Amino acid sequence: MPSLKDLRNRIASVKSTQKITKAMQMVAVSKLRRAQAAAESARPYADKVEAVLSNLADASSGGGEAPALLAGNGSNQTHLLIVCTGERGLCGGFNTSIVRVARDKANALAAEGKTVKILCVGKKGFDQLKRTHEKAIIDVIDLRGVRTITYATAQPIAKRIIGMFDAGEADVFTLFYSRFRSVISQIPTAQQLIPAEVAVKAEAAPGVAPSYEYEPDESEILAALLPQALSVRIYRALLENNASFFGAQMSAMDNATRNAGEMVKKYTQRYNRTRQAMITKELIEIISGAEAL
Repeated sequence: MPSLKDLRNRIASVKSTQKITKAMQMVAVSKLRRAQAAAESARPYADKVEAVLSNLADASSGGGEAPALLAGNGSNQTHLLIVCTGERGLCGGFNTSIVRVARDKANALAAEGKTVKILCVGKKGFDQLKRTHEKAIIDVIDLRGVRTITYATAQPIAKRIIGMFDAGEADVFTLFYSRFRSVISQIPTAQQLIPAEVAVKAEAAPGVAPSYEYEPDESEILAALLPQALSVRIYRALLENNASFFGAQMSAMDNATRNAGEMVKKYTQRYNRTRQAMITKELIEIISGAEAL
């Protein structure tokens, strides 16, 4: 049975931890507002790029040779998985949920006899994946020194991916990240970058289908647009991931603060009962001694 001193030390320790988790929760709330605003402001531009890409791909499908970034190189033997996670922990299951989706994809591809390579964007994803897929990891991109995610942050990653594709190091490139829905909901998402996934256009009503004329031709525009679209997709994924991270961290620290409060309450009750029992025992001893005299 712990002594009163041990219980006091435990209460003080839990209260100190509660102060830390509360402070981290407040910091996450402040950073979440900016991260969420950045993610939401990037969505309209990214959606418009996707719409233009879809129109161009649909128009060029009738003839001509499609760019390699859109059509691929004709092989799907080697797959590169770009796994975007956080640089820090204390965010609940945020990192684990992304890694789980990427790991399941890697295992499924390996079962089909495919070659799997992994590029980690974020330290926590590397820490988890190296336990099971260390040999498949080719590199880790560390973003701990990046204070604000900008388009310039995504460009080097996009250039490296395109360079690997041009060099024939991989055939299919898939991006894994967490899409921000709300503070309590982040959705692990897999998006194929190369060959580029293009949304299928809905069938338009007869007589109202828009007609576009492109100058220069569609293939030439696609060749220039696809690298930029790939950078936009990575940029959007980084922003969504950042907002998801702070949302998950805020929820995790709120739960930790509540749990610490419950522990303080439990230990305080235990301390009071132990102290009361000791006082009662001393009183009984004093009364017994007085009666013996």
